[in-house]
Amino acid sequence: MLSLLASIPGDPLSSEQMAASVGSSPVYLRRVLGLLRRAGFVQSKPGVYGGWSLARPSHEVSLGDVWRAVQGDEPVLGIHGPPPNCPVGGSVSVRLAQVEQRVARAIEASLDELTVADTLPDGAPFTADILSR
Repeated sequence: MLSLLASIPGDPLSSEQMAASVGSSPVYLRRVLGLLRRAGFVQSKPGVYGGWSLARPSHEVSLGDVWRAVQGDEPVLGIHGPPPNCPVGGSVSVRLAQVEQRVARAIEASLDELTVADTLPDGAPFTADILSR
């Protein structure tokens, strides 16, 4: 969503427009946009000429910061814990938690090297008519 907003500078977009662009539910999209607003990446304006827009230039927003804002403390691998009375599962669980932490740090480090601007195609920004295609 940040890439879409960055590709159409100056034109606020409704959550319905953005949801249609990516084939998602506007309700789900507003949940994600709420997380991005709390992190200071987007802002919203109500009304007929309102919508969502970037709160910061796209080159100042690292993909790692976006990841942390959206991912939060959710596990990356989605590993489920063992039954509490299983001694083998408990040992495996500790090891897998360490793997989970290493994977999360590796993802964040890689994403920290890029910004939202890096996701945009080269050349001139798009115009709002891209959403009507």
